[in-house]
Amino acid sequence: MKRAFMIEFELPEVLTEDFLELVPEQRDMVNRMLAEGQLKSYSLSLDRSTLWAVMAATSEFEVMELIAQMPLCDYMTPHISELMFHNGAEAVSQFSLN
Repeated sequence: MKRAFMIEFELPEVLTEDFLELVPEQRDMVNRMLAEGQLKSYSLSLDRSTLWAVMAATSEFEVMELIAQMPLCDYMTPHISELMFHNGAEAVSQFSLN
């Protein structure tokens, strides 16, 4: 059974050229994970120092495996917390006005 995990990533203070070159690949991976339902949300702080993500996985080990697939994983320090629940707009029933 899938559970929800919040990951808070610490990003480097200085974003090197190597880091910046990997950003498009990271965005592609994030979009794929969102489409596949592995990633529920993905947010970056205005000062670009912290990234938050909510992932759906069966264990913390699976979360670490998913993080390892991200192109920027070597530049991010993850802090993982299992959530009791995660609500999002997609979980609310949408009614048609037709």
